[in-house]
Amino acid sequence: MAVSQKSPGWLPVICLVTAMVLWASSFIALKIAFRAYAPMIVIWGRMLVGSFCFLFLLPRLRQVRIRRRDLRYLVLMAVCEPCIYFIFEAKAMELTSASQAGMITAILPLLVAIGATIFLGERIARPTIAGFVLAIAGACLLSVSGEATAAAPNPLLGNFLEFLAMVSAMGYTISLKHLSSHYSPLFLTAIQSWVGAVFFSFFLLSPATVVPTEVFLLPALAVLYLGSCVTIGAYFLYNFGVSKLPASQASAYINLIPVFTVIMGFLFLDETFTGLQILASLLVFVGISISQRRPRPLA
Repeated sequence: MAVSQKSPGWLPVICLVTAMVLWASSFIALKIAFRAYAPMIVIWGRMLVGSFCFLFLLPRLRQVRIRRRDLRYLVLMAVCEPCIYFIFEAKAMELTSASQAGMITAILPLLVAIGATIFLGERIARPTIAGFVLAIAGACLLSVSGEATAAAPNPLLGNFLEFLAMVSAMGYTISLKHLSSHYSPLFLTAIQSWVGAVFFSFFLLSPATVVPTEVFLLPALAVLYLGSCVTIGAYFLYNFGVSKLPASQASAYINLIPVFTVIMGFLFLDETFTGLQILASLLVFVGISISQRRPRPLA
């Protein structure tokens, strides 16, 4: 007979669902911003906007005392996301559609489960392994079946880069869970914004980066939205949810991103799925569903 567990309440759930809506919208905003600005300019701009917003909270954030033993986890968190994560995602969004990239994010909960097994010593159940294999197969089929278009010139490579971004997100989630027991979600989100702003500013020195000489209204608004609503809002809400729930349970809400992204891609970017891509997406969801099953206790 299964033992019932006390519900953590609705607030973490509401925060996580809202974060997923914001993250799904980020794929749409990135596509719009990339129409006028170079990817690294867009990423640096969103980090700069987020960092500027956090300056108003600097007196409060300066009161936080950082423990020396946590420095490596803070570095790992910030390096994984936003630094490495956004490099892969920015290039991925140049090559694939927002809908397909959003579908790849559904693999993240499985990666977190595997990462927790490797780095935290947690045991991984057989359904998780089976579900992971099935979800990976669906993601591969989704990538192979993607048709090259003007908005998605190389979906196969783009989806693979998005997968690498999810590997970075796995490292971020695991380190975040360790840090959330001592630091507030607000402080951790501010660290991400400031490190990201400094890191991506170095890309401005690259000859390959085209510095914009004029402002395009809709892409510029997309950058502001990414920096304020997504970089601050989504990460703060997700960090809060992770602080209140187990990492594997909180990361399961990532499964909502593909659903929201497909809907938004259809509404705002006129993106559609082929029959084979729909089948591949179903494989991803079935794999995730299987991976979330828990063995029943014997008594």
